[in-house]
Amino acid sequence: MRVGKNTKIELIRHVPLFSRLSKNGLNEVASIADEIDLPQGKELTREGERGREFFVILEGSADVVKKGNRVAQLGEGDFLGEIALVTKQPRTATVTTTTPVRVLVITDRDFRRLLNDSPSIGQGVLEALAERLAPELS
Repeated sequence: MRVGKNTKIELIRHVPLFSRLSKNGLNEVASIADEIDLPQGKELTREGERGREFFVILEGSADVVKKGNRVAQLGEGDFLGEIALVTKQPRTATVTTTTPVRVLVITDRDFRRLLNDSPSIGQGVLEALAERLAPELS
């Protein structure tokens, strides 16, 4: 069963990168989020490679592995790769599905187009990113 627009908005609202967006901004981000089904064993990200998409897990689970060690398991409502939307930094972990999953995915290309078309979304994302990075800079 596919999620509705309001469910997409609620899931995206909980992502720190989008926490400062208005309801209209969240709606615009939700409109570029595609819902896809992926099989067990699918690698969502690979440590050290450049990220090109952001995921929110709707159903299923995935393992997070750093330097060969499992460090976390992700499930419904968890998200990953949001920093890949705004930076060209390499992925910090490999994430592989441990069950079949259903995810929302936003590609960096669609997200950059949205930022170009909507400066207010870009401003909100930058503010949230600065907030998130501030403790690391102290």
